[in-house]
Amino acid sequence: MDITLVLFVLRVASAMVLGAFVLAIAALLYRDLRQAAHTQGSARRSYGQIVALLPMDGKLVKTGTSHPLTPYTSFGRAPTNTIQLEDSATSNEHATLTQKGVQWWLEDRNSRNGTTLNGTPIDRPVIITHGDIIGIGKLHFRIDFTDAPA
Repeated sequence: MDITLVLFVLRVASAMVLGAFVLAIAALLYRDLRQAAHTQGSARRSYGQIVALLPMDGKLVKTGTSHPLTPYTSFGRAPTNTIQLEDSATSNEHATLTQKGVQWWLEDRNSRNGTTLNGTPIDRPVIITHGDIIGIGKLHFRIDFTDAPA
């Protein structure tokens, strides 16, 4: 076998391997780009809202303030929270709402005044549903899911 033919075959094989490598990298980049676009779209998805309530005449009424519900929503006085609360009975990191699969969980973050769900104090993560009332310090919030039945 002639050395020129062997070098030609090696060059063609090298070009094919290099081409396959470039196509694999392009496919990975395309997949990552699509996944990032899907994640960004999910972040903009509306899950519902958290409606602030005010006790008035023994009933809780809307204050007109609402916050978008995100897959991880934190409550507290600290500016790092999703919903920053101006209440002296609220801890810096008071409570969190977290979406896990199709369920939403409320968890007290070892706050000094506790968190309530529909008037009952919670001491462990609990599942919440549409219309539940969350008590944080002296404040109350109703959960309104976007996809809840009418």
